Amino acid sequence: MELVTPDLGLLFWTGLVFMCLLFLLVKFAWKPILGAVNTREENISNALALAEKTKEEMKALQAQNENLLKEASAERDSMIKDAKEIASKMVEDAKVNAKVEADKMISAATAVIQSEKAGAVAELKTQMAAFSIEIAEKIVRNELSTDEKQKALADKLVEDINMN
Repeated sequence: MELVTPDLGLLFWTGLVFMCLLFLLVKFAWKPILGAVNTREENISNALALAEKTKEEMKALQAQNENLLKEASAERDSMIKDAKEIASKMVEDAKVNAKVEADKMISAATAVIQSEKAGAVAELKTQMAAFSIEIAEKIVRNELSTDEKQKALADKLVEDINMN
C-alpha cells in the first residue's frame, strides 16, 4: 500500500527533482526543440508550396509537351507526305527513263536486224548467183559435152538470131 499512498518526503523530493528538471528543460532544451519543430514546420510548408508549384509547372510542361507532340506529328505527317510524293515522282521518272531507253534499244535492235537482214539477203543473192552459175555451168557442160551437141546449139542460136 505504500505505493498507492506515498510519503510526504518522497513527494517533496520528487516534486523538487521534477521542478529542477523542468527548469533545466525550459532553460536549455525547450527553445532548441521549439526552434527545431518550427524550422521543421517551416520546411514542410516550403516543401508543400514547392510541391504545389512543381505540380503547376508539370501541368504547364505537360501541356507544352502535348503541343510539341502535336506539332511533331503534323511535321512528321508532312514529311511522310513529301517523301511519298518524291518517291512516286522518282518512280514515274524511272518508268519514263526506262521506256525511253527501251525504245532506244528497240530501235537500235531493229536497225541491227534490218542491216543483218539486208546482209543476209545480199549474201543469199550472192550464194544463189553462185549456185545458179554452177548449175548453169554443169548443164552447159552436160549439153555441150559432145561436138554434135555443140553444133546443134550453134545452129539453134543462129536460127534464133535470124528470127529476131
